[in-house]
Amino acid sequence: MPVTGAVLDLVERSRTGLRAACHAQGAGERFGLAHQAAVRGAAALLAAEAPAPARSRPRSVWDSVARCAPELTEWSVFLAAAGRRKLAVDRGSVEMTSREADDLVRQAEVFLDLVLGHLGLPVQASVTRCMTPVNRP
Repeated sequence: MPVTGAVLDLVERSRTGLRAACHAQGAGERFGLAHQAAVRGAAALLAAEAPAPARSRPRSVWDSVARCAPELTEWSVFLAAAGRRKLAVDRGSVEMTSREADDLVRQAEVFLDLVLGHLGLPVQASVTRCMTPVNRP
């Protein structure tokens, strides 16, 4: 699978987002940064794939990931649900717990590691080892 500079940039941006999530002070912010990092990891995977036919209908990033890497379908379903949860938190209709936020940071890192494996890239040292506690209101 070709790994271009754009793919490597998306991988690095995903890892940078995970590091930022580890140090975010609020649970909602941490959850959002972790989800964004997962989306960037998915974008790296999709950027390495051949472009979709021009006539295909628009798909969510998670539908596209499941289509190009079927072994990541469960992750796609899980992370799509996390995205819906993030929207609900952003609207103020649900409250995010620090546990949920911390869990998503760790899960986003696992997802990125799986993407790296799919791309034939080495897994890097964990960034979640240095996660700081979320400030509670």
